[in-house]
Amino acid sequence: MERTLLIVKPDGVKRKLIGEVIKKIEENGFGILDIRFIELSQKDAEILYEVHQGKSFYNDLLKFITSGPIVALLVEREDAISKMREVVGTTNPAIAEKGTIRGDLGGNIEQNVVHASDSKESAAREIPIFFSYG
Repeated sequence: MERTLLIVKPDGVKRKLIGEVIKKIEENGFGILDIRFIELSQKDAEILYEVHQGKSFYNDLLKFITSGPIVALLVEREDAISKMREVVGTTNPAIAEKGTIRGDLGGNIEQNVVHASDSKESAAREIPIFFSYG
């Protein structure tokens, strides 16, 4: 079994989409190991998005992810990372496939409802930000 991280971002929480997101991931065979409803600190946001440091959208990304509560989920299944990427869809909701979380629920490229680890390395770095095991 492989573990990965999924975050319902502030826009998804504000729009009351937590249940819909959880339903989609459970329908796709993910088991939820842990769930946390939190406000992300600036420091943890910087760690989460350190791969984007120096890019033009970095500060906006930090501002948005810390703008309200989020829901962090630690989930598992076979091929969890690649399967989750399929379930969430491409980053830009305008071109994300219908049936994916972003394709069905996303607003725009910045407010796209969820964040999901994109690789084993990212999951290994991101999970400990929210959960004490991984």
